[in-house]
Amino acid sequence: MSTLPARAGRRCHHAVNPFHSTVYFSPDLREEMAALGVTDPDAVYFASRAAAFGAVGPGTVTATFFNFRHDLVARHLPAVWEVATPAQVLDARLRAADRTLRRLLGEEAVAAPDVAEAAELALRAAEGCARPGRPLYAAHADLPAPAEPHLAYWHAATLLREHRGDAHLAALLDAELDPLEALISHTATGFGMAPKWVLGTRGWTQQEWDEASARLVARGILDQEGSLTEQGSALRAELEERTDRLDAGPYEHLGAEGTLRLTELAKDLFGRIFAAGAFPAGMLGRG
Repeated sequence: MSTLPARAGRRCHHAVNPFHSTVYFSPDLREEMAALGVTDPDAVYFASRAAAFGAVGPGTVTATFFNFRHDLVARHLPAVWEVATPAQVLDARLRAADRTLRRLLGEEAVAAPDVAEAAELALRAAEGCARPGRPLYAAHADLPAPAEPHLAYWHAATLLREHRGDAHLAALLDAELDPLEALISHTATGFGMAPKWVLGTRGWTQQEWDEASARLVARGILDQEGSLTEQGSALRAELEERTDRLDAGPYEHLGAEGTLRLTELAKDLFGRIFAAGAFPAGMLGRG
């Protein structure tokens, strides 16, 4: 039985995750990767997030990233590793995280006590993560934690994000949602990535979007207007609850008090990086 309040781990994840994600939207990452010779935005993303695996091919990335069209992934992998090695990419990503966080938070803030406290709590939570069945988490768990607090927090946020993400994929597979169906049903909640962002970044076509939407209508998950039905809302809620159960380890390890404190610190840090322009306008929602 859980010792945590209901959805405490999920709330903590939603507060911590943006700190991990911001580097992938950062011009600093694009600049660091361009210096290695990698300039295509998709190649930058696939290489920088997958580099912890080593020089993998498109199959590994399609499987573990889940919601990208395989053809898009195969356009860039394994070719990107002929331009830059995984070790070079990991170094570039860490440099980009450092530059990004210093720019968004300010030089003094990255060394502030609240960042160090958040790092300590997040790293302690990550001690409760488990490798089996969680490939993206496991690959990143083999990387050393940086010494500087803001980078240690970013590293821990990455571990926690990938741990929950791996668990969520298991829940999606159990619910028999394919990658595009998962994206569409998530978008329909109002919290997912906007359709134009899905179509612009995940490699899917409008025809494929329409066909997947029709499948969800046939299953009773969406109505004819593309909104979640009562059944669809219940399915999305169950997906999150199942993910919560599979991702409980870090927050049970941290405990209720530590999880609450990490959530408070993470919310404050998220608010600050968001206000500083960490994410593109119009990325989320049903627009």
